Amino acid sequence: MILRVVRSGGFAGLVARGELDTSADSDAERLEQVARSLDQARLGSGRPQPDRYVYRLELRESADAEPKELTLAEQDLDQETAWLLDRVLQSQEPGGGA
Repeated sequence: MILRVVRSGGFAGLVARGELDTSADSDAERLEQVARSLDQARLGSGRPQPDRYVYRLELRESADAEPKELTLAEQDLDQETAWLLDRVLQSQEPGGGA
């Protein structure tokens, strides 16, 4: 599974990006389980609040698969979702920086 995250907003308005191919990750099973369990309706509206982050998450089962895209607001994240987003953001996006 390929996960891509773009985080924007926050106090300084900085943008961070990360991409992670779970096939090469030691936490692959957990990452994929959390990613597959995400449900936009359960995670809230994705509307930002002042000085808080907004995450745009793209999930692909493989490089040529259609992406599933979710918009997540910081205040709506549960512990597992926050862990997933942090893990992806810790990975440097190919061809760019985090």
